[in-house]
Amino acid sequence: MPDLPSFPHATGWAAPGAGAMLEIDLGAIAANYRLLNARTGNATCAAVVKADAYGLGAHRVAPMLEQAGANTFFVAHLEEGIRLRPHVAPTVRIFVLHGPMPGTQAEFTRHDLLPVLNSMEQVARWRAHAGQMGNPLPAALQVDTGMSRFGLSDADVAMLADSPDLLDGIDTQLVMSHLACADTPANPANAMQRDRLRAMAARLPAAPLALSASSGIFLGPDYHFDLVRPGAALYGLAPNNDAPNPLHPTVRLAARIVQRRAISAGDGVGYGLTWRATGPRRIATLGIGYADGFLRHGADGGGCAWLGEYRLPILGRISMDSTTIDVSDVPESVLAQATHVDMIGPRRSVDDVARSAGTIGYEVLTALGSRFHRAYLTQAA
Repeated sequence: MPDLPSFPHATGWAAPGAGAMLEIDLGAIAANYRLLNARTGNATCAAVVKADAYGLGAHRVAPMLEQAGANTFFVAHLEEGIRLRPHVAPTVRIFVLHGPMPGTQAEFTRHDLLPVLNSMEQVARWRAHAGQMGNPLPAALQVDTGMSRFGLSDADVAMLADSPDLLDGIDTQLVMSHLACADTPANPANAMQRDRLRAMAARLPAAPLALSASSGIFLGPDYHFDLVRPGAALYGLAPNNDAPNPLHPTVRLAARIVQRRAISAGDGVGYGLTWRATGPRRIATLGIGYADGFLRHGADGGGCAWLGEYRLPILGRISMDSTTIDVSDVPESVLAQATHVDMIGPRRSVDDVARSAGTIGYEVLTALGSRFHRAYLTQAA
């Protein structure tokens, strides 16, 4: 008999009313951090925990990463930084990528958060706040090296170089940018952005440089500069498609079998009856749907669940709270013991789920909902 999905280190179905359980392996996340840190030589390895640590719970993930050696974190929004601050040591740096919105400067200093300044307006806002505080205030400067998303333009950098007083009161702790095509290593845009960062930084106050997030780390030492800031790689997502994924999987998602039934040839399944049986089939309905972040498009492109060694294709459309699978190939003796099936697990990674849904692993992770029973593993991977 094949091994059935089990959760030996977690609390199991401690919440019997939950339709699915999400197991989050904090030890694997820490192991991924150590692997990435080892690849970056003398560069500081920060950690990105925006979007609630990619949906996995920043209040649990960040302390584990700090234990693994991280002392610099990045979030996207001020509110994320405020929520994170009590869960890490006072000496830990927390950078807020979107910088200070109007009227929020005092909140940054109150919670000891460092803004990433992306525009001349934000530079002026932070400089004025430093003047009011009567002492220099730390910040990062982001420059736009070609992604046209965030950061100071060439013209902005030239203005700052010509008028250094515009940065009075700003303690520049980092000059950073972001790669647009790091997940495609051969793309010439990577080298172009690397060289532009060097050129733009040369006109700004001397400070450590940062360019690479997860995928950029795997472009090699020439892209590491003084600091790297992995996010997705911490959570096990593949840095690119050109090589096997060296990272540990960090999540397992198991959905409860709510009901089983037998259907006959011609019977339809789900909204729109888009799938019809060509013969007798046995099917199961699971307590997971798109309201849980299990994307509706996941039924296309070969979406499936797994029960031990048995692949269970998704049938018809994914509903808000339920998904239907084909269990015809599973022996009844096995199925009778099963309470749940793997949606993400040893035989189907987050990246596999993303490919079926026509998206990327980042979206799959950050979409995972709040209705799951969550279980955290803390053993070192």
